Amino acid sequence: MDELIQQGDVLVFRVDKIPENATPVEPKNGKYILAEGEATGHAHVIDVMDGIDMFQSSNDLFLTLDVETTVRHEEHKPVTLKPGNYKIKKVREVDPFTEEIKAVRD
Repeated sequence: MDELIQQGDVLVFRVDKIPENATPVEPKNGKYILAEGEATGHAHVIDVMDGIDMFQSSNDLFLTLDVETTVRHEEHKPVTLKPGNYKIKKVREVDPFTEEIKAVRD
């Protein structure tokens, strides 16, 4: 992984390849959803178009992009991804008192 991009609570890592056991993810309403907000209903999304595919392996999401692509969210500036393979993760935080690890809520 040589590139890290963050948009709110979503991290996007460039990876060499998509895992062989990854299965295709179907878009919803013409969009691939990278992460949905728990409180607002807002989402980090990519519009469906030729040259974009999303996959899931275990709890991880992956993108294969043959074209430059924009990740959009209602409360954040757009982020542009260059062609390549990417892994999508959510930012997590550790409570120093309980040592509990939890996802950051956007």
